[in-house]
Amino acid sequence: MATIQTYLWDAAEHLETKEDIAAYLEAALEDGDPSLVVAALGDIARSKGMTHIARETGLGRESLYKALSIEGNPEFATVLKVLQSLGLRLQVVPIA
Repeated sequence: MATIQTYLWDAAEHLETKEDIAAYLEAALEDGDPSLVVAALGDIARSKGMTHIARETGLGRESLYKALSIEGNPEFATVLKVLQSLGLRLQVVPIA
């Protein structure tokens, strides 16, 4: 029997358009798990380049990696800065 080689899947490698990014973050938000939302935001930031995001937000690159990981717990101000640097914004809509 032949050995099957597998590779880790990295969402950041597949987030190419603003529509991709918005759909990915929307799916994470719909799930309702805060750690998943933070990790998704981290994937999005990595797709755009964490150094670029750090420069845009005025935050440290290493601290962004840590804050936007699955174990991270960023301040809301950090989340808003990252969203703004990505050209995104939060929108509130009533639940149907």
